[in-house]
Amino acid sequence: MTRSIKKGIYVDEKLLKKIAGKNPLQTPTIKTWKRASVISPEMLGFTFGVHNGKTHIDVLVTEDMVGHRLGEFSGTKKFTKHGGKMQKELEQKKQEAEIAAVKGAIAAAADAKSSKKL
Repeated sequence: MTRSIKKGIYVDEKLLKKIAGKNPLQTPTIKTWKRASVISPEMLGFTFGVHNGKTHIDVLVTEDMVGHRLGEFSGTKKFTKHGGKMQKELEQKKQEAEIAAVKGAIAAAADAKSSKKL
């Protein structure tokens, strides 16, 4: 069920007091545990450290975020890769191929440079 219109949106009063009359560019990260607080237009440009249950994740508020909640931009679950041993081997082969390609490009550039000197 959605929140009643007569109640209005929930914006934490302490957050509004912390940003009142301050310049967003000169204000350090504002730590908060209020993930349910709705982002208001006054918060534009400020950086909030939104708690995800373990640490504070920095969230820079932009125009697109107005109307959303702070917690939407601070994930609470860490995604771990699937695949196990096979996935690890594939990633290692891919990384080795990239390294070989870079070394080949560097060698080709060095050869071209030395041939120009002759």
